[in-house]
Amino acid sequence: MEFVFILLGILILIVLPIIISCLCIVPQGNAWVVERLGKYSATWDAGLHLKTPVIEKVVRKISMKEQVADFEPQSVITKDNVTMNVDSVVYFKVINPPALTYGVERPIAAIENLCATTLRNIIGSMTLDETLTSREKINNETIKVLDEATNKWGIDITRVEVQNITPPKSIQEAMEKQMKAEREKRAVILAAEGEKQAAITRAEGEKESAILRADADREERIRTAQGEAEAIRAVAQAQANAIELINSARPSSEYLSIRSMEAAEKMADGQATKIVVPSSLQDVASLATVFRETK
Repeated sequence: MEFVFILLGILILIVLPIIISCLCIVPQGNAWVVERLGKYSATWDAGLHLKTPVIEKVVRKISMKEQVADFEPQSVITKDNVTMNVDSVVYFKVINPPALTYGVERPIAAIENLCATTLRNIIGSMTLDETLTSREKINNETIKVLDEATNKWGIDITRVEVQNITPPKSIQEAMEKQMKAEREKRAVILAAEGEKQAAITRAEGEKESAILRADADREERIRTAQGEAEAIRAVAQAQANAIELINSARPSSEYLSIRSMEAAEKMADGQATKIVVPSSLQDVASLATVFRETK
């Protein structure tokens, strides 16, 4: 009886490790490709799986997360025969693990070579200036070619970025000189535009000032003329009122004679050289028509 228990214990010790080794836990974001007797059998997703001993085998463990491949700078030649180095980064994701397992041997190296060839073809049809200003175009055309080629490998190219485009040192120096000349040109243009705007502003200010002065002078003259007219009307009205009052009072001839004499005295105070005494003054006692030269 003891022999049976010992045999059972030995059997458990042998079988239990085998069972444990057949239990497979696939982590989240991964996929395992399984073969049965050397032939593709299944693709295991995340979770617990039981493998048949000896018959089934896990041939490849694949990450289903998005991955980044940063490639070494590639030497390319532009349409105008300028040699430069281009550094690119490719973002990709595995969408078909069996196709990746059986479709390509070294997927990263294949993508790198394909990317380098594509960049040479694209940049080779562009000039230096076009290359430096058309990164978006280069990225879009590269991702289109790569995605079409890698779909059969079970890989989806999500993004391609050209990080650096490095032209030769002589070209860089020439570009720096050109940029400096352009900056100086823009500075001169901006200064000229500033002076032009300042001159226009001054001219407009002087124009507005002249218009305002003319308007002020015109208003002053109008107000002065209006004031003089009002004064003349006021004097005339006062004289008319005085005459009306005198006429209504029926003045005597003696009063009229005295007023005439006062008027003559006022005339004598001026710069006139002659005084004409009205004939109405001849009736005044002890007075006659007087003609006198004054100096």
